[in-house]
Amino acid sequence: MIEDIKSEAKDRMEKSVEALVHHFNKIRTGRAHPSILDSVKIEYYGAETPLNQMANINVEDGRTLALTPWDRSMIPQIERAIMKSDLGLNPATSGEVIRIPMPSLTEETRKGFIRQARSEAEAARVSIRNARRDAMNMLKELVKEKDISEDDEHRGQENVQKLTDGYVDRIEKMLADKEADLMEI
Repeated sequence: MIEDIKSEAKDRMEKSVEALVHHFNKIRTGRAHPSILDSVKIEYYGAETPLNQMANINVEDGRTLALTPWDRSMIPQIERAIMKSDLGLNPATSGEVIRIPMPSLTEETRKGFIRQARSEAEAARVSIRNARRDAMNMLKELVKEKDISEDDEHRGQENVQKLTDGYVDRIEKMLADKEADLMEI
């Protein structure tokens, strides 16, 4: 039972870290990376379709993305969707290829992105602490129902706390890496 609670808490914590990775990928760093466009969706035959399912996305050089849509008739809609996304990107079309230059980041935008990254990291830490709280409550409930002893509860709480500390440390490292990435010119 204790292992089940621990594994459930671990799964929830892992999902929090995955969500943080996804949020960090949306924060651009001035370098071209295909994952920046993951949030862009285009209306295609009545369905919202992710851009990466409609075009081949390549890094042309360190600061330019090149999109090659599979359906050439969708080029204007793709351009519009990229401009409407709150990424601050301005695509330029040359024939069949859409080039997206990454604008250089000003000091102000870097600090704004760092604030956003810290906010996302804090949300992930809160989510991990919530998973810990729920696991601790389940352990207390098992003691009340006399399914486990108090010693087992303490061991289980120590294990859950170690797990929590490990995931919080991972988030701190990810945040430090993202901040360093953002401040790099």
